[in-house]
Amino acid sequence: MTSADRPATRLATRLSFLVAGFGIACWAPLVPFAKQRLAVDDAVLGLLLLSLGIGSVLAMIATGMLSARHGTKPIIIAGGIGLALILPLLVVAGTPVTLALTLLAFGAALGSIDVAMNIHAVEVERAAGQPLMSGFHALFSIGGFAGSAVMTALLSFHLGPLACALICSVLMLIAMALAWPRLLLRSAQAQEGPLFVLPHGIVLLLALLAAITFLIEGAMLDWGALLVIGSGLVSEAQGGIGYIVFSIAMTVGRLGGDAVVARVGDRATLVGGSLLAVAGLAVLLLAPSATVAIAGFLLIGLGASNLVPVLFRGAAMQTAMPRGLAVASITTAGYAGVLVGPAGIGFVAHAVGLPTAFWMLAALMCVVTLSARAVTRK
Repeated sequence: MTSADRPATRLATRLSFLVAGFGIACWAPLVPFAKQRLAVDDAVLGLLLLSLGIGSVLAMIATGMLSARHGTKPIIIAGGIGLALILPLLVVAGTPVTLALTLLAFGAALGSIDVAMNIHAVEVERAAGQPLMSGFHALFSIGGFAGSAVMTALLSFHLGPLACALICSVLMLIAMALAWPRLLLRSAQAQEGPLFVLPHGIVLLLALLAAITFLIEGAMLDWGALLVIGSGLVSEAQGGIGYIVFSIAMTVGRLGGDAVVARVGDRATLVGGSLLAVAGLAVLLLAPSATVAIAGFLLIGLGASNLVPVLFRGAAMQTAMPRGLAVASITTAGYAGVLVGPAGIGFVAHAVGLPTAFWMLAALMCVVTLSARAVTRK
């Protein structure tokens, strides 16, 4: 059996994260083509895109149970290959119903590989005896940049959407072929016992903190530009600059995150990172100029970058429930934060204004700071 503490297993884990980020990012530039092809309005498109989230969450719940019995390798392989094979189908779906069903399947593949690769990463990190989780998550971010960049570049060469999707699918299949023999064949996460355990104890708190952290990330994507545009700091054409800076800061922070955690520990990383994110939100909300607002995005990205990896490590260290099921619970809660949270921000913003909604996000991030001692050993 392949050892969990080998460069080969680390490479396989990194490739899994890369494929997951690459696959979902490849879909984003294709959304306008789908809208035009089906001739649907924004409301219908929003409902169609919800299918992706539903498929992901359902698959995440199932993956926790399946990995507890069979290990993570078959799920990672199935999820990665599923993303590659379904992506071209998203381009040719000719009716809203077929696109919804295809997005449901695409979301299921994404949710499956997302949970399984994190469970696999937890075991690889435990075997290595040193922090690795931030670096793994950095590969997801890099995959996101690469996926959107490659797809956009191919489309700019005036290739058809189907040809572009097929090229990206081949790249994902090559990466999964490289990962396949290097993934753990039968991990320690595969176990006898219950296939499903309701989250309880410290896992509930970890899941809540993950939901808060992912909510912040979702807010930056969906509402950050509207906040600075509404404040009159930037024009509509420049509204996306803040999220670009936030994303770069997240990636850079994660690339260096393992070294930071090894030096200061999980607790200090949670406290320092969450406080830095709160400071960034305050800077963003009080910014008198666009430059200061961009600095706020930078601080938020750096501060939030290593919170989720530390929370996943907490899931590996807790003893309240099986590690694989705990990781699945945290992943599902985090994804729910991304899906439901931005919509909730919209309702709050409608009632009390978007700046007030962002101050509430800062207050929620303080919950992470106050909970750091409870969810870490040092």
